[in-house]
Amino acid sequence: MMSALAPSVQAAEKLALHALFKDKAILLIDGARRVLTTGETSPEGVKLIATDTREETAEIERDGRRQVLTLGVVASALVPEGKGRVMLFAESNGHYHTDGLINGKAVRFLVDTGATAVALSGAAAERIGIDYRRNGRPGIAQTAAGMVRTYNLTLFSVQVGEIVLYNVEAGVIEGNFPTEVLLGMSFLGQLDMKRDADKMELRQR
Repeated sequence: MMSALAPSVQAAEKLALHALFKDKAILLIDGARRVLTTGETSPEGVKLIATDTREETAEIERDGRRQVLTLGVVASALVPEGKGRVMLFAESNGHYHTDGLINGKAVRFLVDTGATAVALSGAAAERIGIDYRRNGRPGIAQTAAGMVRTYNLTLFSVQVGEIVLYNVEAGVIEGNFPTEVLLGMSFLGQLDMKRDADKMELRQR
């Protein structure tokens, strides 16, 4: 049997979650169909860590890096440690927006270096399947609209482009505010940030 650590193993360039079952998944890895059970590693070195049929996601690992795959979504190869890099461009109002993933679910981020953590509204959290009332630590915060209930929790993963970070602190504010998901310093603070005119480079350390 070929070892997942053997030098002949090739890095997977394209990954897709084709089908999902309890403790089992069918992955398409560079066009090859692989049926893996939890804990099993493919010849390409992709290990199935866990499956979630309710969320329609599977967690995989390769070269010590973990990634959440969403059913039917093609993902690029996992980026080696320290190689993740994203270039953002400011809009006419000076703000930086970027598409990304929270726990494998698509969101639109507003980069906010003034926010201590990733922040999202209760409506946004519910849309991407976060049960913040059950899993969050309740609190109260003062906003322009008055006192609001908040919930602090830890996100399994936050991804922007090639950069994936795990166990990212976040705050959920009940209601529809903020209208955009704020990409705060619990994510940005773990990166090297460089601004040049209207460009912002994010680089994984």
